[in-house]
Amino acid sequence: MNINRTSLALGLVTTLLLGACNPATIYTDAEAPRNLTLDTSTTRVDLHFAPGSAQLSPAEAGQLRRLATNGAIGAGDRVTVASAGTPYVAEQRVASVSAVLLGYGVVVTGAQLANVPPNHAIVEVTRTLVTLPPCPNWSKQSQPDDANAPSSNFGCASETNLGLMVANPTDLASARTMRGTAGEPAAAAVQRYLTDKVTPLPTAMGATPFSAAASPTTAAPTTGSQ
Repeated sequence: MNINRTSLALGLVTTLLLGACNPATIYTDAEAPRNLTLDTSTTRVDLHFAPGSAQLSPAEAGQLRRLATNGAIGAGDRVTVASAGTPYVAEQRVASVSAVLLGYGVVVTGAQLANVPPNHAIVEVTRTLVTLPPCPNWSKQSQPDDANAPSSNFGCASETNLGLMVANPTDLASARTMRGTAGEPAAAAVQRYLTDKVTPLPTAMGATPFSAAASPTTAAPTTGSQ
């Protein structure tokens, strides 16, 4: 009995000594985060319209052009316009703002906001700054790895590439509002395809590819030596 107790004690001491020589550490992602950092800001531009009119005044249109030229409104921003007035007038006012900014590559979408003053439109510009993670990241010791945890550099390339290639960084912060799309043009295209009435594309010379292919030119015979 004493011998068994002695052997058990020696085995326990040996295990503790070996564990002290090679402590098992658990690595967590909190020690080296690999996530993108997003900083979002929103600015508002107040535009005035003449009563019942959807046309921008030269001063208001010039203000939008200056903001786009100076970079206060950019193609990578999420730009929404909320206008007061009847549904038809509000839609036309949004179209007027969109026509000015589209030349700078800025796509505008309509929105609804409460308490828009009469004969006014509010342009909201949401901009998001993306900060890439500190990659590459080899802070975690690769060996020994008793916990069999992923490398600290695992996923760095994916996060970095996503931050570099996103066209509208605000999409990483919040999703866009899903809007209905017109299904009639798509259905009409399918119908033309099924009935063999596909509209041909125009060419640079004005002739369609199908008519040009249907009437090939025949080369005139040549005489004499080649």
